[in-house]
Amino acid sequence: MHTRRIGSLEVSAIGLGCMSLSHAYAPRPSPDTAAALLRAALDAGVTLFDTAMLYGAGANEALVGRTLGAHRPRCVLASKGGMGVVDGRRAIDGRPQTIRQNCDESLARLGTDVIDLYYLHRLDAQVPVEESVGAMAGLVRAGKVREIGLSEVSAATLRRAHAVHPIAAVQNEYSLWTRNVEIAVLDACRELGISLVAFSPLARGFLTGTLRDPSTLPPSDIRRGMPRFEPPHWEANLRLLEPYRLLANEAHCTMAQLALAWLLARDEAVVPIPGTTSVAHLHENLGAVDIALSADLVARIGASINQRNVSGPRYAPERQADIDTEDFE
Repeated sequence: MHTRRIGSLEVSAIGLGCMSLSHAYAPRPSPDTAAALLRAALDAGVTLFDTAMLYGAGANEALVGRTLGAHRPRCVLASKGGMGVVDGRRAIDGRPQTIRQNCDESLARLGTDVIDLYYLHRLDAQVPVEESVGAMAGLVRAGKVREIGLSEVSAATLRRAHAVHPIAAVQNEYSLWTRNVEIAVLDACRELGISLVAFSPLARGFLTGTLRDPSTLPPSDIRRGMPRFEPPHWEANLRLLEPYRLLANEAHCTMAQLALAWLLARDEAVVPIPGTTSVAHLHENLGAVDIALSADLVARIGASINQRNVSGPRYAPERQADIDTEDFE
């Protein structure tokens, strides 16, 4: 497995997003199947495992902790606080006292005395980012956290946070069909020496070419409420896949591998964290590290699917209100 750096941490060039094992997507695997997937990822050379207190209301952290606990020296554990479930609803809370409490609870569920990379899951519009990051810096001084990060933030917020304490990583959505980080965040990361951890790098399954009809997804699947997966946007987006499939054929790889290889080629600072519930798909995804793309092919891939031809916003308005990232006009 190739490696990249996040602050002081050396991580596998492709990590594992653990959310789908307990949260948001459906159907979800059994605990035994989820644990087997985590062990397979570790055996395949994955060292970066990304979870959050939100995922399954703590169930995902507990799964990661009990499955990987015996292998802790081989793992870089990333988790997130500042957003959880309160009275059955998602709640954002970036107050310092909440962040400290969230971290202690995550440490207990993960079964570890230190979290390698701890993110503010979402910016709390009611709390200055300097206060939230100040609390996270305190966690570093206390030895509970090694590096800190932010998720779904703008370049302006990133700069304010970095002035308080060095930020090791920004975790924003980044894929061929979600290019918002290219407005300003990616440049800020390059300037400040910050890694960009790309979540949903396969466009929530769209770029694998295996999802043909989102209406067949279970009602609890997060994609059922996302505009790009609904008519008329879905039909327009489907038309992008055939030209993209031909590019994957040209690169002698699968569509999923092409999406990940494209991200890896964008910048050494980019670390994709695809999620999956399938061991076969896990190995398929990891194969992207060995795919070399020419500059010409990288450019043609980027031109095939981008913000100009993707139909629909990535979130419904009520969810978009929680996002700090820049958006295209």
